[in-house]
Amino acid sequence: MGTAVPEACGGFCQLQPEEVKALARAYHYKESDGKKIGTHIGAQYYTIGQRKGLNIGGHREPIFVLDTSVQTNTIYVGEGHEHPGLMRRALKINADEVHWIRRDLRMGPGEVRRYLVRIRYRQPLQQASLYCLDDGMYIVFDQPQRGITPGQFAVWYEPENLEMLGSGVISE
Repeated sequence: MGTAVPEACGGFCQLQPEEVKALARAYHYKESDGKKIGTHIGAQYYTIGQRKGLNIGGHREPIFVLDTSVQTNTIYVGEGHEHPGLMRRALKINADEVHWIRRDLRMGPGEVRRYLVRIRYRQPLQQASLYCLDDGMYIVFDQPQRGITPGQFAVWYEPENLEMLGSGVISE
């Protein structure tokens, strides 16, 4: 997926709600050849970005999980650390999964704020814009993030004093 935030904005421009929602949608991968390249113990045991335990060899670069479907018991994989299916600019947290530690700083629909965000344990804090829309919170990162995974948490911090302000379960 291409960058929707113009470079001239220095990474931060106010986006329209539909632009924000489009950025949070999952990568639209396609089966290049449709062939089965391995077997596994069940799609529910794998996570986006996972590399270890796939037991798929014969490729120039490492293979990573791009997506899973528990319904069809299918794992979609891609080759290389920089595969576009691993990199995303945005994520969504459903409205009922947004949790504010500082309730006095809750955002209302239509509000946009700049915070530092973390989506993995010990990950360096990342600059991002939080968009509060009618169906939830959208986080748009200044730089693409690797392995944004539904079911994991995003946590946001105040940029000046690094106070943790809130968190939520990533839905897409």
